[in-house]
Amino acid sequence: MPSIAVIGAGITGVTTAYQLLNRGYDVTLFERQRYAAMETSYANGGQLSASNAEVWNHWSSILKGIKWMVQPGAPLLLNPMPSFHKYAWMAEFLLGMRNYRENTVATVRLALQARDELLRIAEVEGLDFALERRGILHIYRQKQTYDHALRVNELLAEGGLERRPITPEEMHAIEPTVKGALHGGFFTQSDMTGDIHEFTAQLEAVCERKGMKAQFNSEIMGLKHLKGGGVVVRTAEDGDARFDGVVVCSGVSSRGFAAQLGDRLNVYPVKGYSITVNLRDEQDRAAAPWVSLLDDETKIVASRLGYDRFRVAGTAEINGFSRDIRQSRIDPLLGWCQELFPDMSTRSFVPWAGLRPMMPDMMPVVKAGRAPGVFYNTGHGHLGWTLSAATSSLVADLVGSRLAAAA
Repeated sequence: MPSIAVIGAGITGVTTAYQLLNRGYDVTLFERQRYAAMETSYANGGQLSASNAEVWNHWSSILKGIKWMVQPGAPLLLNPMPSFHKYAWMAEFLLGMRNYRENTVATVRLALQARDELLRIAEVEGLDFALERRGILHIYRQKQTYDHALRVNELLAEGGLERRPITPEEMHAIEPTVKGALHGGFFTQSDMTGDIHEFTAQLEAVCERKGMKAQFNSEIMGLKHLKGGGVVVRTAEDGDARFDGVVVCSGVSSRGFAAQLGDRLNVYPVKGYSITVNLRDEQDRAAAPWVSLLDDETKIVASRLGYDRFRVAGTAEINGFSRDIRQSRIDPLLGWCQELFPDMSTRSFVPWAGLRPMMPDMMPVVKAGRAPGVFYNTGHGHLGWTLSAATSSLVADLVGSRLAAAA
């Protein structure tokens, strides 16, 4: 069978390697970190959320963004320093509003496919990743944002997802630990949560047992497609290695690799933050929710990861490739915990920041490149955990059809 290089060992790269292995390919996985899932797939919000499939290309998001730009601690932070990449991405983001409805519905359908595939993989391979199938609760404090969510519900239903509106009383019945005055909410029983890092790390180990060659601590110096077919991967450690094909799954680095392979891929890094709260005693564990939450007005999500961890994530920072953790972006997450779960201590927590690889239209890139043997599975934005099980299968099928046609 053909040899395939997979670039990147995050959730998309590892699931892609897994799908290719199961189709009989000779797979080599390249990753610059020492282990799998050490960057964007390390400490995200934990939600496997088809109910969060609405793309951001909508006038309501634009108006919120303008307001948040001048509001300290707001969910969005935009560095106004000039950057051609940044402003080209923002211009294409505005153009993406014309496909808002179509892309939202398509994302829902893809998320539902991914859910089934992820559960299948977990069952077949015996993966243990703090999976909780308790649904996701969307909460709203204001009528205006709740009414917009009612309209979004129509798109979710068109895509095949049931998300039912509920009263504040029903919300507190579903998750009694939530405090504060709420206008209303929505509950998606079929959504789930889990630890992306554990899933990815365990699946990578499965791939190695299946025969995948893993090259960690491997800095890629260049990718080059050959006129006669095939791709050369050059690393600082081992020099050149030739493969019949390559799948670029390298998150925010994908744009640079695509340029080397003759393709334009307008991925931009949108930084997100999280805190993992350590639930150190019975009082904290009792005060933390088990049902996952999505606070649409603050753009904060929260997931219980097993017995003694609570993950809270959010914010969107458009500020280039910086992975620095800024306390001013962590404080709103801590404040949110205090507001909604005042009896849960945040004395012990671990902050984190990662770069979401976002396309301007909020849609993942699953396609073949211009050159034979070049493929992409990247640009999933804030939904990599939710969508990767489906996109990995799609790109593996694409590899099979294109390489078979070229043979």
